[in-house]
Amino acid sequence: MLVLRRALSTAISYAAKPLISVDLNRSPTDQLIPLHNRWHPDIPSVVSIRRNDVFRIECVDWTGGQIQNNDSADDVKNVDLTRIHYLSGPIEVEGASPGDILVVDILDVGPLSSSMWGFTGIFDKNNGGGFLSDIYPNAHKAIWDFSGIYATSRHIKNVRFAGLTHPGIIGCAPSHELLSRWNKREQDLINRCTHPHHQYSVLANPPIEKGACLGRLKFEDNKNKWEEIANHGARTIPAREHGGNTDIKNISRGSRVYLPVYVNGAKLSLGDIHFSQGDGEISFCGAIEMVHY
Repeated sequence: MLVLRRALSTAISYAAKPLISVDLNRSPTDQLIPLHNRWHPDIPSVVSIRRNDVFRIECVDWTGGQIQNNDSADDVKNVDLTRIHYLSGPIEVEGASPGDILVVDILDVGPLSSSMWGFTGIFDKNNGGGFLSDIYPNAHKAIWDFSGIYATSRHIKNVRFAGLTHPGIIGCAPSHELLSRWNKREQDLINRCTHPHHQYSVLANPPIEKGACLGRLKFEDNKNKWEEIANHGARTIPAREHGGNTDIKNISRGSRVYLPVYVNGAKLSLGDIHFSQGDGEISFCGAIEMVHY
């Protein structure tokens, strides 16, 4: 549950209204309220809220259900990384305009009752890789079961610990100017890459049409606009000036997040919720990923 503010204000009643729900029997591209997996100012908002609204948002796991609750790591090995991360939003904030600071209070975070499990993975060195690909070159997966604040795994015996649940991604849409700056900066990084293991470790991901999910904007409805956004929309993998994939474990219950606004309506999105995570993700899938609210 979240409370949305444009500035600090007096206490309000915390009665959350459902804002975005997900149906786990539907694909990420077929949700009743569409999801998206790119950052672009022209991706249409799916819902709107006002200052001091208290609301609940549900999200699919970051892969959109590609990883299954089983004992095989083949799904991690073959995961389609052009399709990530699936985010709930964009959410229009009435009255928000460029130059504002959006203040978001996180009141609660947790797994959906219909999906009380999560996963941790190590990517294959030829598909995603990680900082330790030379030591752990093959894909691995551990499934975790949730009970209250605790997680246990049949794949990692004799471990039980309390999670610190948090959103890995939260941010507002970039302006066209900021988006262009991101794309140039990241393409320059790709062009300069001389890392000896760059074939295993991708240092930046440029825009790519393959795998793009643009919310309410559908290819069949407006092919030219869809292709324009898909070929320029920023990937969701790094954190940037707007927030994004910060993967900060302390952004949990009771946290207050300050986000810069770059477009009218702010266009807030979030997803990639973790049941728990350390100080970063060495394997790039090192958190306990889950379906969540």
